[in-house]
Amino acid sequence: MPAQSLPQDASALFDPFKEGDLDIQTAERIVDTALTGMDDGELFVETSRSEAFSFDDGRLKSASFDSAQGFGLRAVTGESTGYAHATDLSEPALKRAADTVQAVRTGEDGAMSLAPARTNEKFYSDADPLGGIPFADKVALLEEVDAYARAADPRVRQVSASLLGSWRAVDILRAGGERMRDIRPLTRLNVSVVMGEGDRQETGYEGDGARRDYGFLFDPAQWRSQVDEAVRLATVNLESVAAPAGEMTVVIGPGWPGVLLHEAVGHGLEGDFNRKKTSAFAGLMGERVAAPGVTVIDDGTMPEERGSLTIDDEGTPTGETVLIEDGILKGYMQDRLNARLMGQSATGNGRRQSFAHAPMPRMTNTYMLAGSHDPAEILASVEDGLFAVSFGGGQVDITSGKFVFTCTEAYRIRGGRVAEPVKGATLIGNGPDVLTRVSMIGNDLKMGSGVGTCGKNGQQVPVGIGQPTLRIDGLTVGGTAA
Repeated sequence: MPAQSLPQDASALFDPFKEGDLDIQTAERIVDTALTGMDDGELFVETSRSEAFSFDDGRLKSASFDSAQGFGLRAVTGESTGYAHATDLSEPALKRAADTVQAVRTGEDGAMSLAPARTNEKFYSDADPLGGIPFADKVALLEEVDAYARAADPRVRQVSASLLGSWRAVDILRAGGERMRDIRPLTRLNVSVVMGEGDRQETGYEGDGARRDYGFLFDPAQWRSQVDEAVRLATVNLESVAAPAGEMTVVIGPGWPGVLLHEAVGHGLEGDFNRKKTSAFAGLMGERVAAPGVTVIDDGTMPEERGSLTIDDEGTPTGETVLIEDGILKGYMQDRLNARLMGQSATGNGRRQSFAHAPMPRMTNTYMLAGSHDPAEILASVEDGLFAVSFGGGQVDITSGKFVFTCTEAYRIRGGRVAEPVKGATLIGNGPDVLTRVSMIGNDLKMGSGVGTCGKNGQQVPVGIGQPTLRIDGLTVGGTAA
């Protein structure tokens, strides 16, 4: 769907300076004083509401609701940042914060960076997911999910389902009275089943979410497809055998497996790691870092995707940032601080978990563009290898680029055909190196199912990931087979 125009009455939907104890004129005056002589900074005001329902063992286990409001005031001079936050949106609290952030003053006046450009586009609605559907209907949905999953296969022993929704409104105020706003909904449904045969039990999981209200998750076709997929995965795992080990050709499936690209490559292309030269990609701008045909994008403007933002948490409009183009390193993801220090432009990637955190360069929706090969052609090209369809957890060292990822669904490839499912496979490699080993790129680019959450320096933010089917030659596989 196309980007939506920002509603004319958006200011009426959320205005903390009308609802709180601090009027906008006083806030502007304090912010102007606090940021005088600084290179950059802003007042970030946030109001958020969230809820979570957990259904397990045939009954509602928990239901929670949380609301929060607060502000974070940041002052930046050179490489130094002063940051203060509080849950009390009042004149005394903001004045105390202003006194705190001025501690980074060096005695020399800086030149305040230009404010971000304004945008009249919005990539998701202002809908509040928490208010549209009654409490009882949300519980009833989870009951239906549980009943449907248990009826799907007599081997289902346990069903767990959770429904999560949040509504977050942010207001960003800069020196000179420049003001930007955004309202961000987020919803998600998770389904997990445990199936057993004899003494063996295996799990299957499927989740879906987006920057939308709950409506699409309540569609029976939607939630039933999630349950069907969870049951299918549990069935596959029950049939799996021990995974082989060694160096082999690996075909990685489309969509969620882009988490490997996100972790092993994406973080290494964030501006702070490259400015500090702690990334494996530092100093390689303009050089070949991947095989021909590999193009990696970070795009915060994809309508309703989990990682999309109309503006980032510094007020910069998001955009499409080309990171790697046809194998050549073209750019980094930048917040305002690192962009200024590196002599580059901010890319709309300044993100923070909440008002209690300072922003830093983070991914939004990161993916690899499609190539020209049919997925069936890619599989047929492999005589003996591994087909990694989905991943679970992983570990990455940003400095070296080394990674380890666990496969949650994988199969042997024998004679160009998908063979038996395997369990316990891990992929081991180096992010920059693995990109050079990509030999075939599928024409089936797919985004993940909208459940990605990225951690960095203790902060968690929602992200989108995706990729087409890939053939990677000579990748190390850790397995459990004797």
